[in-house]
Amino acid sequence: MHRLIADQIALLGFDELFTVTDTEIRCVNGSSFTFAGLRQQDAGKIKSFEGVDICWVEEAQTVSKKSWDVLIPTIRKENSSIWVTFNPELDTDETYQRFVVKPPHDAQVVKVNWNDNPWFPKTLDLERRSLQQRDFEAYKNVWEGQCRSALEGAIYAREVALLYEQGRVRPCPYDPLLPVHTVWDLGWNDQTSILLVQRASEVRVIGFIEDSHRTLADYVQQLRALPYVWATDWLPHDGRAKDFKSGKSAEEMMQAMGRTVRIVENLGIEEGIRASRMVFPRVYVDPSAEGLLAHLKRYRRAINATTGEPGAPLHDEHSHAADAFRYMAVAVDQMSSAPAIPDPYRGFRIG
Repeated sequence: MHRLIADQIALLGFDELFTVTDTEIRCVNGSSFTFAGLRQQDAGKIKSFEGVDICWVEEAQTVSKKSWDVLIPTIRKENSSIWVTFNPELDTDETYQRFVVKPPHDAQVVKVNWNDNPWFPKTLDLERRSLQQRDFEAYKNVWEGQCRSALEGAIYAREVALLYEQGRVRPCPYDPLLPVHTVWDLGWNDQTSILLVQRASEVRVIGFIEDSHRTLADYVQQLRALPYVWATDWLPHDGRAKDFKSGKSAEEMMQAMGRTVRIVENLGIEEGIRASRMVFPRVYVDPSAEGLLAHLKRYRRAINATTGEPGAPLHDEHSHAADAFRYMAVAVDQMSSAPAIPDPYRGFRIG
């Protein structure tokens, strides 16, 4: 990439004015262009930047909330600005919500499309018309800048769309006659994702918690602060793995905190995905848990670059919530909906 930039500068006859390195372009007048990534795990490195006049974030549709929360306070020089360019994917994406749906009061938001280009070539117009006839849903996103209903190739695209179409994303208030189960995907550097579930004839996801770099005790304290009657905490099979520092498993630590813990049956991923598809028609999701649906819209398979064939699901920032949903689907028929009775140690237990 940097070699290409250097070649372009030379082609324009400006090579004596600029020096191109792996991380920046320096000009003889003292100005410079610096390149940096905004992947979630690298976003903290941005904090070292200072004196930036213009920060241009390209392909910004994939930038996470965490990365924006780090970047924006970093660009603090007087009269500095952030330029954001992207083609939207999902209307729940952080970038779309932050700069289009609820933009800052001093933001200038401009939608620019192919028809705004006075030099739009006939070759591209033929390509545009071809996609319009072949795949109108894709056309609206690629050429008209409209959001997709789900990410292309998403594993649960149709199932999530039906949740909205059938009105099953709606307020699901806590029912005090039903205990609340939690379903976990465990992480530290990666996200820990927790579903809060009540089971009746339907399956109600009444809450969703997701964060990283927090202890189990911290999550349990957050749960205890909720005015719910608790049932079982369902952990994945690695919940039995011993932590090398403490010598205890997540299962053992949570039991020591007075939680009722069970391990979800360790089915293969594909079998778990089939179980998820089976449970979707029974699921209702409270709007407070729409973060879960945002992840499910983006949960997709890796595509072989040579053959174009889909492979295993990607392990990324969206897979943790999808894994928790999969564990819920596997465990849901074992979830008790029995009323709670007092327990002098924990406050409540399931009878």
